[in-house]
Amino acid sequence: MKSTGGFRWNVLTIICMAVFIMVIDTTIMNVSITALVSDLNTDVPTIQAIIAIYALVMASFMLIGGKLQDVIGRKKAFLAGIAVYGVGTFTASMSTNATMLLIGWSILEGIGAILMMPATTTFLTSTYAGRDRAFAFGMWGGIGAAGAAFGPIIGGYLTTYYSWRWAFRLELLVVVMIIIFSYLLTESSPTLKWRDLDFIGTTLSFFGLGSIVMGILLLKNVETWGSISLIIGAGLLLMAAFWFWQKHRLVTGKNPLVDVGVFKNRTFTLGNGIGTIQNIVIAGFLFIIPIFLQSVTGVSAFETGLALLPMSVMIFIFSIGGARLSAFLSPKWLLAGGLALAIAGTVVLRDVFSLSTTIPDIIPGSMLFGIGIGVILSQITNLTLSAVDEKHATDAAGVLNTLRQLGTSLGTALIGAILLIFIFSGLLSGIAQEYPASQEKAARIADQAISSGMYRCFDAMAILLVIAFLAALALPGSPRPHREKEKK
Repeated sequence: MKSTGGFRWNVLTIICMAVFIMVIDTTIMNVSITALVSDLNTDVPTIQAIIAIYALVMASFMLIGGKLQDVIGRKKAFLAGIAVYGVGTFTASMSTNATMLLIGWSILEGIGAILMMPATTTFLTSTYAGRDRAFAFGMWGGIGAAGAAFGPIIGGYLTTYYSWRWAFRLELLVVVMIIIFSYLLTESSPTLKWRDLDFIGTTLSFFGLGSIVMGILLLKNVETWGSISLIIGAGLLLMAAFWFWQKHRLVTGKNPLVDVGVFKNRTFTLGNGIGTIQNIVIAGFLFIIPIFLQSVTGVSAFETGLALLPMSVMIFIFSIGGARLSAFLSPKWLLAGGLALAIAGTVVLRDVFSLSTTIPDIIPGSMLFGIGIGVILSQITNLTLSAVDEKHATDAAGVLNTLRQLGTSLGTALIGAILLIFIFSGLLSGIAQEYPASQEKAARIADQAISSGMYRCFDAMAILLVIAFLAALALPGSPRPHREKEKK
């Protein structure tokens, strides 16, 4: 260990608290969608947009957030982030309308997170070495997995028996604890100046990614698809401009937001593609299942959390324990196996949704899906980051974190839009055919529309996972670990 003093895991404890509240946010709120709609007098598409924008803010600014710790020092960046995050949690907990929730959660908490998240890894790197560092990063990943896995049950319990506002209030308590014990964190020396930051690149990435996500969120408005195509097209053009701007800064000797040369590494590029798809799928899953359970079956937020618990437990177990399997199989084939299991889970689930669906009906498929996602999570980060050399490590980590947040934003927007499109179109076509409809016919129309919407969502998730599966097969062959090496 590089630094000691008192309890040697104090820095790790602080970092794990920070990671936990950042990761748990979205999963807590997903099971509270119905309560948010009611309390804030809004609708599902608005809450969908707020969830997507939270991840979008992090995706858009994660790269410059990492650079800011090189300008002002990692401790100052981290403390600035936790302070902004605290203001955001307080604002969100006091929200009286959707706009206030958007400002507090999506914007302020998102900005706070981009200052905190990059610093969490550098604190661990600078504090621990050898086996201690391996343990620290294992806990860092494990806490992240635990936050994602158990967020639904925590959020469901608080929403049902108290209020969704208590999720933010408890986060605020953790923020205060982190600030109190922040004196244990060490500062780093700045290596960049403000003029070295790429503000043009940041602007291009923000408006580029924002246009793509906003365009996808608007897909449910079928009558404006022409305008939507222009919005998404503009976003793609801005991202192309961002790419060439980064290359220009490299050629001219200026510090880019990201060294795009890192994408020449096939393993790194394919790994990021697989990781992004995995985040799209899990974000979409965690968005549409609570909506279905609460809107169609009428269960509470806590019961929704219980319904998701078997899947969450599988993700947690296999994301932590799956790493041990790499001693026997190469990461490439473990990834392919995990993706195959996740695909099987979506296939099992696609036909179970109707007005008569109960919680036990979704458990077998969701558990199979969870095992697959857990295996993917156990391999994808290490495989992706290990593929690049040390001089590109910071750029690689920044790209990975950015694309994961982008995947979360796209998943909420895309899968949610598919659900709304097919439910609305199913209702409209059914009513047109059966007008005037009796109560029995209306129930049948609603049942068919809901079944069709969920069916298409799981079709989309299966297709994305098949693409990721093919990408896994295209990874360079990873040699199976030899027991002889372990004996040395």
